[in-house]
Amino acid sequence: MPDIFDEVEEDLRAERAKRLAQRWGGLALGVALVVVAGVGGWQGWQWYESRNAAQAAETFLTLTRTAERPGADMAAVANSFVALSRDAPAGYRTLARLRAAALMAEAGNLPGATAQWEAVALDPEADRLYRDLATLLSVSHAVDSGDPAALSARLAPLLAEGNPWRASARETAALLAIRRGASEEARRMLEALVSDPAAPAGIRERAQRVAAGLRG
Repeated sequence: MPDIFDEVEEDLRAERAKRLAQRWGGLALGVALVVVAGVGGWQGWQWYESRNAAQAAETFLTLTRTAERPGADMAAVANSFVALSRDAPAGYRTLARLRAAALMAEAGNLPGATAQWEAVALDPEADRLYRDLATLLSVSHAVDSGDPAALSARLAPLLAEGNPWRASARETAALLAIRRGASEEARRMLEALVSDPAAPAGIRERAQRVAAGLRG
């Protein structure tokens, strides 16, 4: 008798398995197809990104060489870098914007350069190093014309220990203090910068000259 019950139980299990397969087999197949499609899509996206990065790199190098030629039209090359930044992957987008800004500033188009620096500073996909650099360049080029208090506030995060642009930010902060009429504060900032061995030699030398001028 136990053998008969075992056979009946086995038949019931087989029947349940059959019904489950009929009910959910299509879903399992669909999930498998989605997984396969996802893997294929990811590989395709990686290929697309690699191709775009290679094209952006080639265009970036070509434009850089063009800008270095004697008599190059800096404004035109800058606009080409801006065009590259619209379609390039994040890394080359940032570099293209910074290069465009540098060329615009060299050509006397400070509003255009500032727009590119601001675009980098506000781009969440840009590396923090480049965002801070863009902020520094934007602020430093506005020292003579912008609101000193607002510019100082933007510069404040760059003054933190460990920031790679700290020395340049301290120099710019001192110039903004002079703009505010706080000459004594600026002198102390510059003298502290002069005595900082971590600051680049060129920045220390400029700080020493300006501090000497403030001492009269």
